[in-house]
Amino acid sequence: MRLAFLLPFAAIPKISSASPTVHPSTMIVHESVAGPPAAFTQVGVVSPDEEITLRIALAQSDIVGLQEKTYAVSDPANALYGQHLTIEELAEFVKPPPATPSAVSTWLAAHGLTPTSVSPFNDVLQITLPVREANALLAADFRSFTHVPSGTRSVRTLSYAIPVALQPHIRFVHPTVAFVPPPARSRIERRASDPIPASCAFDTDPSCLQAVFGIPSAKANHSTSNVLGVAGYTDQFANTGDLAEFLSNTRPDLAGATFSVQTIDGGANDQDIFNAGIEADLDIQYTVGVASGVPVSFISVGDNTQDGISGMIDIVNSILTTPAAQRPTVLTTSYGFNEQDLPASLAVAVCNAYLQLGAVGISAIFASGDGGVGGVQPTTCTNFVPSAPGGCPFITSVGGTTNVPPHAASLFSSGGFSNYFPTPSYQAADVTAYIASIGTLYAGLYNKSGRGIPDVSAASHNIEIVWQGDVNLVDGTSCASPIFASMIALVNDRLLAAGKPVLGFLNPFLYSTTGRAAFTDVTSGNNPGCNTNGFSATTGWDPVTGLGTPNFDGLLKAVGL
Repeated sequence: MRLAFLLPFAAIPKISSASPTVHPSTMIVHESVAGPPAAFTQVGVVSPDEEITLRIALAQSDIVGLQEKTYAVSDPANALYGQHLTIEELAEFVKPPPATPSAVSTWLAAHGLTPTSVSPFNDVLQITLPVREANALLAADFRSFTHVPSGTRSVRTLSYAIPVALQPHIRFVHPTVAFVPPPARSRIERRASDPIPASCAFDTDPSCLQAVFGIPSAKANHSTSNVLGVAGYTDQFANTGDLAEFLSNTRPDLAGATFSVQTIDGGANDQDIFNAGIEADLDIQYTVGVASGVPVSFISVGDNTQDGISGMIDIVNSILTTPAAQRPTVLTTSYGFNEQDLPASLAVAVCNAYLQLGAVGISAIFASGDGGVGGVQPTTCTNFVPSAPGGCPFITSVGGTTNVPPHAASLFSSGGFSNYFPTPSYQAADVTAYIASIGTLYAGLYNKSGRGIPDVSAASHNIEIVWQGDVNLVDGTSCASPIFASMIALVNDRLLAAGKPVLGFLNPFLYSTTGRAAFTDVTSGNNPGCNTNGFSATTGWDPVTGLGTPNFDGLLKAVGL
């Protein structure tokens, strides 16, 4: 099988520097937008002396080759399956071509600027300069904007230009035209006043998950080289006291289990009980409490990000520079964006970052979101809104289910089809069959040739947690992602104990004949949004619950254990 490859964003029409009609130093618009999104408003001009930090994404040597290689080592039908790349091998694909760094540095030096490299493979340069110099460098007009819902201020421009001769060398400069809101987490509906019934039909805790999905309670036995990473954003802190109470209530056999903390971009993990984050508590409790004995690392991303997407690229760079024995084999993330909030250049950059994780053997797992066909969270819309980075074909998107036996969690479970990324070959037959089954329903509201979201699903309704010292029931695909990630971490533990490589990039395996046999098909429920009933779950893959819900013994059988 072959993946429908992403085009590197730098693959735009090139203007030859030898052209008799265009001088190499001529500036040409590289990216532009008609105006800021509705959630942003311009609040005035920027002082010409205010300093801004920009990152220049350089051309990469062979990103298509990296996609091919990652697909090969992740496809059970390929002879290279499981032969994940080393960091040194990854670097050969990602590093810039030889002429690129000098060409860009020469341009910057002419403006009195000396860049620094801020990526593991020197494919991203960073400069800090006054706004007046940034305007001159990029033929831009930087102004001040505010994201109204959050009050966050940013300095952006509606267009920027680079020299014609540098078009083959520069993918994009950011943050420039990217008006990206803070990442949205699952909405996590909390009902503290509800009674907590002692029945898996009404609420879910780790023992219920063990019963429903066959997850073992026995502790992992190969923990030294198998770490489960939990991504934390937006100053959400995971509280150790809440975890201890949760384990006392639901997993007394794990009493004393805890997690490590890694911080980047000024991140922290404040232990004041009143600063405990409901998202962070949920993610930690359903990794520590489900992936029994697997070391869990909470990776807290602070506010000092410069990647233009709230640290989602920074976290990848940090993981790639972590020693191999300490890197997670699985990374779960319960945050995301509406795809339309990201310019295509940034969406591709994020996807290619998570591609690198897959290449070295790390499973990147994301909650699909809770807005049905309306995006990460419910929103006013006409056309359907896919979530991001769920549309990236190199991550695994997890939708939500409820009840036993499961049906789609119809109040959320975002799903649909990407407008940026084509349908990958591993799900081409499934997407084609589903679209044929609905005929002309919603014609024109979604992209029939897009990558389908989600891939799988897990429990996401009436999930019991402890938050700020109290027992709560919460909902959202933020529950489903850490649950599924914990199952994959436990499978990795068994693989390592058997002397086999970890799973890494999951999707080619999940959609294979043996992989899909490990899932229970979910055939009822839908995901309403945009004033419609949304898509419906049905036999086979669907853009509500994906392939269905996992069975642990089935996963073990699928990997040959």
